Order: sequence, then structure tokens, then C-alpha cells
Amino acid sequence: MGRCAGITASGTRCQLDAMPGAQWCYGHDPSRAVERRRNASRAGRTGGRGRPGAPEISDIKRDIRATIDGVLAGRIERGTGAVVFQGFNALLKAVETERRVRETDELLERIEALEQTPNGRGRGWG
Repeated sequence: MGRCAGITASGTRCQLDAMPGAQWCYGHDPSRAVERRRNASRAGRTGGRGRPGAPEISDIKRDIRATIDGVLAGRIERGTGAVVFQGFNALLKAVETERRVRETDELLERIEALEQTPNGRGRGWG
């Protein structure tokens, strides 16, 4: 099994192994574009389980509330609580970045699909 013949968005050759008997990995196989788009759309709508990112955000909100309660009740020292909130802010930023990357990937796949014709060649723009 050789490497995938696909070219990444950055212009470099894909580093993944091609699927058995094919020249492409799953992510670059033109015959699987519709399947990938459908899977990405479903995952984007559900975050894998429900609304996009909802379970993770719910967990973070629960932990934030618990930290607030702990600081107010004196179980958590104020300085420790402040550092924990810095971590929560970084985590929330990472979740938002992940959402944007997923959204961008889905848009790129949709653009690629629009550029394909039934014979697999780009239709051109002009």
C-alpha cells in the first residue's frame, strides 16, 4: 500500500496511506466526496452526539459553576480560582477554534464538490 496521491490545502502531498487497491486515502478519494460531505454535515449538526459542541460546553459550564461556588464558599482559594478561570478561558477558546476549523473544513469540502463534474474534472470558473 502506497501513500495517498492527494494534495493538501497547503499544497503538500498527503502523508496518509492510500486505501487498499486505491491511490487515495479516505479524505482525498473523489468517489467518497458525497459520503464525506454527508458525514461532515451530520457531525457538524450533532457535534458527534447532539448540538455542535453542546456536551463539552455543558461540562465546562458545570465546572465553572462549581468553581464559583467553591470560591464563594471558601473551599477554593481565590488565587487558585483565578488560575482555574484562566484555564477555562483557554479551554473555551480551543472549543471555539475547533468549531471554526470544522466549519471551514466542511465549507472546503462543499466547494470541492461543487467544482467536480460527473467525470471528476473541475468545471472551471470563467
